[in-house]
Amino acid sequence: MALPRIDPGPAGIAVRVRKAYAANQRPAFVLDAEFSAAPGVTILCGPSGAGKTTLLHCIAGLARPDEGAICVGGRSFFDSAAAADLSPAARNVGYVFQTLALFPHMSVAENVAYGIQHLDAEVRRARVRAILESFRIAHLAASRPSEISGGERQRVALARALVTDPCVLLLDEPLSALDPARKAQIIDDLRAWNAAHGIPILYVTHDRNEVYGLGEGLIVLEEGKVVAQGTPQDVLDAPRHETVAQLAGFENIFDVEVLAAHPRLGTMTCRVADSAIEIEAPLSRLVPGQRARAGIRAGDILLATAMPHGLSARNVFAGAIRELRHNGGTVVVTVDCDGVPFRSTLTSSARDELHLAEGKPVWLVMKTHSWRMLLGD
Repeated sequence: MALPRIDPGPAGIAVRVRKAYAANQRPAFVLDAEFSAAPGVTILCGPSGAGKTTLLHCIAGLARPDEGAICVGGRSFFDSAAAADLSPAARNVGYVFQTLALFPHMSVAENVAYGIQHLDAEVRRARVRAILESFRIAHLAASRPSEISGGERQRVALARALVTDPCVLLLDEPLSALDPARKAQIIDDLRAWNAAHGIPILYVTHDRNEVYGLGEGLIVLEEGKVVAQGTPQDVLDAPRHETVAQLAGFENIFDVEVLAAHPRLGTMTCRVADSAIEIEAPLSRLVPGQRARAGIRAGDILLATAMPHGLSARNVFAGAIRELRHNGGTVVVTVDCDGVPFRSTLTSSARDELHLAEGKPVWLVMKTHSWRMLLGD
């Protein structure tokens, strides 16, 4: 897949690395990634084992690539061709781990000051005080990590990483244990800090809401390779890769076989594997007889309790409700259509008005252009 070239600018980050792990590892893994990112928050996504943490370790100097180059803010961190490899300390990278790794025997102020011990005492105190105030935890300076809340510990970890004035910040799911409100507050403070400093921030997350709400850029990794890069909207609104589709909320992904192409109509007919269900999907370069993967969001599937008539939607299938499951403020309805499980989402009020229950017959309604043809993993 061709990826867009992004100019990182003089303060951005450019990475091209390859790192292979020993053949005796099971399964074997090769990180072979290339990307660039400008200052601001770039989300790094991908399934477990895709290479996200390995990539961060290479940038921080905790892992050495076999070959490639890493440049941040115009400084060369690593260049195999020039035999250049800065030590982790010389790179001045801010890194916040999922575990936070705060020192339990130190106070908040001592934890934050840990990375700037080389500074004059008065300068050190002033810098710690300023960063604690930025993250609204100055009142906790004398407290130990065990004496403060989880959200406050996350703020301390961020303050400790940023007090050194790093040229890049790496965040490996540090906020995953927080509720959305506390997470949003911390991110707002981080954005305010970065508005004044303008460094690239690579933020690892699996949360789709964070991808859309926080990211100015998005990089998707799959099996050690970058499979998509761009703005979250560009990448997720029209996914071509299955990993990206899953991240974008395409809960229904099926094996299909192309039966016929209709160039004049801009559509094609596909059969869902191991069923008699035939869908109408947007025309692609696939040819009759070719197998592929097709996906549709649960939110793009409408439910009806009577056979629909007079619709523009070309895909209407009869089925029966297999399961209803609450998911936050929505209801996920699994409908069996000729042995194929389709998932649709709707509100609790819609469920009640339609009197939905397990075993009840329903019809699924889907627009042609809600389907996406995908590249497999």
